[in-house]
Order: sequence, then structure tokens, then C-alpha cells
Amino acid sequence: MLSDTDYGGNACGTRRPKKRSSGESPGDEQSLRASGRQLNVRVKRSNNPPPGQSKRKATETEEEDEQSEKKYRKCEKAGCSAIYPVCFASASERCAKNGYTSRWYHLSCGEHFCNECFDHYYRSHKDGYETFASWKKVWTTNGKSEPSLKAFMADQQLPFWVQCTKPDCRKWRQLTKEIQLTASLAATYRCGMKFNNIKNDGPDQCSQPEDMRVAEVTNSWWHAMLILPPLFKDSPASPFLVAYYPDCVGMSPSGSLSTVTKAELRADHCRAVQPQIPGLCPYFQPFYQPNECGKALCVRPDMMELDELYEFPEFSRDPTMYLALRNLILASWNSNCTEVLTLEKCAQHIIIRGLVRVCCVQEMDRVLHFMTRKGLINTGVLAVKQPLLPERYGTKNVIVIGAGASGLAAAKQLQNFGTQMGIKMHKLGERCDLFQKGGVTTDPAIDKRMDFHFNAILDVVSEWRKDKSQHQDTPLGEKVQEVKKNFLQESGIQFSELEEKVLQFHLSNLEYACGSTLDQVSARSWDHNEFFAQFSGDHTLLTQGYSVLLHKLADGLDIRTKCPVQAIDYSGDVVKVTSTNGSQWTAHKVLVTVPLTLLQKNMIHFNPPLPERKLKAIHSLGAGIIEKIAVQFPCRFWDKKIQGADYFGHIPPNPDKRGMFSVFYDMDPQGKQAVLMSVISGNSVTTVQDMEDKEVLEECMKVLQELFKEQEVPEPLGFFVTRWSTDLWAQMSYSFVKTGGSGEAYDILAEDVQGKLFFAGEATNRHFPQTVTGAYLSGVREASKMTAM
Repeated sequence: MLSDTDYGGNACGTRRPKKRSSGESPGDEQSLRASGRQLNVRVKRSNNPPPGQSKRKATETEEEDEQSEKKYRKCEKAGCSAIYPVCFASASERCAKNGYTSRWYHLSCGEHFCNECFDHYYRSHKDGYETFASWKKVWTTNGKSEPSLKAFMADQQLPFWVQCTKPDCRKWRQLTKEIQLTASLAATYRCGMKFNNIKNDGPDQCSQPEDMRVAEVTNSWWHAMLILPPLFKDSPASPFLVAYYPDCVGMSPSGSLSTVTKAELRADHCRAVQPQIPGLCPYFQPFYQPNECGKALCVRPDMMELDELYEFPEFSRDPTMYLALRNLILASWNSNCTEVLTLEKCAQHIIIRGLVRVCCVQEMDRVLHFMTRKGLINTGVLAVKQPLLPERYGTKNVIVIGAGASGLAAAKQLQNFGTQMGIKMHKLGERCDLFQKGGVTTDPAIDKRMDFHFNAILDVVSEWRKDKSQHQDTPLGEKVQEVKKNFLQESGIQFSELEEKVLQFHLSNLEYACGSTLDQVSARSWDHNEFFAQFSGDHTLLTQGYSVLLHKLADGLDIRTKCPVQAIDYSGDVVKVTSTNGSQWTAHKVLVTVPLTLLQKNMIHFNPPLPERKLKAIHSLGAGIIEKIAVQFPCRFWDKKIQGADYFGHIPPNPDKRGMFSVFYDMDPQGKQAVLMSVISGNSVTTVQDMEDKEVLEECMKVLQELFKEQEVPEPLGFFVTRWSTDLWAQMSYSFVKTGGSGEAYDILAEDVQGKLFFAGEATNRHFPQTVTGAYLSGVREASKMTAM
């Protein structure tokens, strides 16, 4: 419950039984106490008063002093700077204005209302009572905090404040009571602006001085003197957060109702309601819904995270203002992430009455910079005309080694400190028919049954590892075979030849996911990242490929090619980087984003050597290898057979062929292009390493001709085979945890060294390893880290 004293704690606290607070019902006792303050008066006495005049003169002096003190009354709030309060409400005909009242009610330093206006709304026989009662009903229906009369005054009666948009003015002005603030008005307001088509022919209003109360708002103590937390109206976050009590997430319960009735939410406010926002991509869900967890890059809209509390400790007592600002920013960014989100764009959506709006706009600047630095907003490929962060964040130069997804992301972020480019993603369906030798389609029931057994084997492995230490680890391949053998012996079940082949297909997919044969992968930590929140939503295909994104990220960056780095000396105040051709560069900070293999093979010499802890982590991870082949055909010969599926599987004819073109992906589903891409994984990678590209194509064509035996497979127009394993500057695809290793190695790789040497790449992202997404996010992470230091 929010009391009429200083607000403290979360507005979402449990309700206490209602009782009259000293701020809501000035009764007879208060009136007596107020008038009783005049009893101890100083009486002037003459030395020898005439007989009979002493009593009369004492009485006159007492009345004069009482009338003098009745001209005004100070705010009783301890620490309030208002010596002569003024009532902003002017609701009662007997409003005290700037005169005497039996009690002043404090909302902030500079905003008070008198006892007469309190009675106007609070007393049932007064004219304003129905207005207050109607508001109270809406507030109680929608919100969770106490619908006090002070909350009503703050939410409904305080005047709005707006800032002049002229760059050379920027003064704050108080709007008259009848004018409602809107985002449009806030974005266009100029001093002296007239409304209702009334022209302003007077002098330049920007020359008029700013209200002195505005200057007080900039002082740190002003926020601490607020009686109630700020709750925004019509926040952009509102459509995202219909499942929450609005006052728990920084919004006013008196705002517009959502399509989901608040009565339903109060009865069942923990159910997850997915917001349907017109024009919003369904993959952008920045907030957790109630009782929901396990979604990557989501935040709890009703509480601050640890790094937020560390950055803004002043909001730890009551986070309402911070939550209101942060939620507004996140919603605004996710509603339009193609343009830079600025203070001006956000500030116009801060709709709240009173001087606290001035405070919120000032704090918005800090929150916006923090979230930009953190990489939650203003990230990706943006047209940035000026740095996104203040000058103090960009005083030191940085060298980024490596121009993959992580290096480009970090460099772009650092330059932008200072996404979506209209590139469409295709939603992938779940159907994947499995074709056998001769082109026979496998019975889906068999596939489903073997998929169940495959996952059951992995579940047993998960149970086995619960009490196992790192030293008790074993290869995943061995453990899978052991569990399978025990299951068949204990159950008496025998897999048919086809069922065995289908199981081999599923094992090849596991090797594709790990980027390695299973005899090298840790049975204890093979899926270590599954314990962290992962991305939600559908599986999609970036139809134009990642190169489009990478080229966009590279635009405008100073990229030096053909100068491989061979040494990094970070022993001095600055870091010295030396290339194989003798070129040297120096910087205050260096970000290393080279693939894990290059670090394992010591292709870069570090001086001093990297810490032993980091070297051990580097070698406890494996450098996984997979290869791919893409083939372009003159026509989509597979359409009729796969019937609109986005991919189809190939059951290996024997275990030795496991991983050789196990899945074929349609690279232009439901389109005109005829391109199939397939994956080579596990031991099959070693097989193709000794083959020419044309030989790999011939093997691929044999498989397709076998799978589509009932028709002619046309000769390809072109093809491409990856060679990650032999690429001098890659030598791998993505990392995995080797037997005896741990997922903690990813975190250790991500640690900086002496605040001068930083590391990024998929092998430094424990949450999203083995992915381009993980590499990209690691670059954003390091850009934030380097900027903050």
C-alpha cells in the first residue's frame, strides 16, 4: 500500500486494511491542534499599566499576533523548502490560494494543496466527492496501490509541465489546468504557444524566466521528497504489459483500459498474456509475462536487474520511476528498431502531471545511455549521425582483431556509441520427411518412436551426470551407447534394421549440433547452455544469408585486410599490436575476436602470456567442424515429393555414412530459386576433407538421385562447398565442451585481462555458443564493457 508519507518499497506490495491516515482525514483533533499552536503567545506589557487596561491590552496583542501568523502556514513535511506554499488545485470556492489553511498537503517540494481543496473532494457532501469516487473506482479496479486522495490529486489535478523545443531555449513551462499534455504537444511545444487557433502576437515568450521551482528539481534531494512514485499515462509499454498491474510497472491505473479486462487480470494476474501489437514482429518480446521465464534478452518489467541496481542504487528503495522509464524505452525501441532512439523521442511519451515530469526527463537521459551501452537498444545497423553516448565514453581508441560477426558487432557498436534492414525471415515448418534408399518415405510413426528413444537416452545421460564431478566425465558417444545397450538388455526390445538407421539419423543431427564426433564431446556438459534462458519463437531462415547482415555491419568501418596479427604486447600503458608484415598499431584497449583454434595454436603471441586460468579454458573447449554444400538447380524438382516442407532428411544406409548429407534445406522455400543446401557432420567431415569440391558434388548428386529415384534429377547450374577446416583464418566452425571440460570455460574466455585485453566470439558466450547470434551478442557485450571501463 502506498501511504501518504514518503513512498518506499514496491507499489506491488500486499494490501493492508484501510485506515485513516493523517494525510486524508483532518478531524476535530487536527483542527484543535492547528489552532492550538497560537496559545503560547508573547504578550507585551507596560511597566505600569493603568488600572483596568492590562487585561484589554493583553487581549488585543494576542489577537494581533494570531492574525499575523494566520496569514500563512508552512508545509509540515520535514525538509520541505516551501515556506509559503501555494495551492495548485483551486478546487474549492474557499481555496486558500497562497494564504492561510489549517493544513498543507505535500506532494513535492513546490506542489501543495490546501485543506479546503482536500475537503472539496474528500467529504461526501462536497461537490468534488463524486469525481474522486469515480476515479477511485477505476483505480481500484485496475491497480494495486492505495487510491488515496493524494494519489488522485497527483494523477488528476496537478498541472502538466512541458519543455520548449527550441534548441536555444529548452525552458520548462507549466500548462494551464485545462490543457492536456499529449506526445504530439510535447514534441512540438514552444514557449507562449496558443491553443484553439489563437495566435500569439506578443513578445518572444522564450525570454521569460523559468519558474524557480524547476531549478530545485535538479537537486538530488528533490526526488527523495516525493510523496508518491511517478506513474505514466499512455506509455508505449502499456500494450506489452496488459497482464501486469499497471502501477507495478510504472504506469497509472487510471489510464486507458486494454482489451483484456482488468477484473480478469486481478482474478488471475499471473497468467501469461502475449500482447498483440499491430505492426510488431512477433519475435520481439522484450518483457517477461507473469509466471514466464527462460526467454533470452527479456527483462522483468516489475523489478530491476542486478546490473541496473548497481548502476542506479538510488532507485533500490523504490524502483517505480526507473521501471517506468526503462519499460518505456524498451517498448519504444521494440516498436521501431530501425531508427536511433533518442531522448527527444522518448521524452515526448512521458505523460505525467506535476514537476516530477521534469525529473523523469532528466533521469531518462541516464537510463537511455545505460541501455544503449548495455546493447539492449540502439544496436545493429543504424544510420548514426552523431555518437550515441556522451563524449566521456569515447575518449580512448580501440583495436578490434577479427572481422567476423563478433568483431563487426563490437566495432559497429563502438563507432555508433554511435536493425532491422527490411530483410525477411522465413518461418520454418516442423515437418521433415525421412527418405530411405530408393526414395521410400519412412513411416512417421517409426520416426516418432525412434525420436522418443533417442531423447530418452539423453534423459538418462542427464540423470547420470547430476552427481558427477568434472573428473568423472566421459565421452558422450560412449555414454549414449552404454545407455542404449542397457536399455535393450533390460527391456528385451530389439530395434529393427530401419529403426537402427533412423536412430543413426538422429545421432548425426546431434553431431551437427555439437560440431564434432560424439567421442570427443563431454557427456557431462554437452548441452551446458540449455540451463540458460534461450530465444523463444519460431525457427526461421534468413533467406538472403548472414553475409547481408555482415556487410551492413561493415559499412563505414575502418577495416584493414591482408595484415594478420602475430603479436599483442599489453605490458605497458597502451597495447601494441604487430602484424606479420611489420605494421604496428597502438591503442588503449584491444578486442580479440579470432576463432578458438587460432588461440589454441598460439597463432598470436601475447606479452605477457595469457593467464594460466584463461589458457586452461582455451584448451578445455573443442574446435568443432562441420561443412556445407549448396547446389543450384534449373528447377525445383523436389517440390512435388516434399509437398511444401522446408527441408527433408536422408537416412544413412549404414553407420559409416552417418552425417553425409543427412538433411537438405530448401534455401528459397515457396520461392522461385532452386537451391538445396546440405550439411556434412561427424566422421563424414574427415571423408570430404580429402575430396575435391567436384567429388563432393558428385557424392551429393548420388544421394539426391537415390532419394528421387522416380524422377530425373537435373544437372546443377552451380555449387559451393565450404572449407572451414582448411580456411587459414578459421580452421573450425564452432566450439563445444570436450570431455573433462566445463561450460565455465566460456565465461573464463570472456574475462578481460588487466582492463586492456578483451575477448569476444561464440566461444566466449556461454549462453549462446555455436551460433552467429552468440558471436554478435558477445561483440555488443564487449563494446559495452570497454565503454564502461
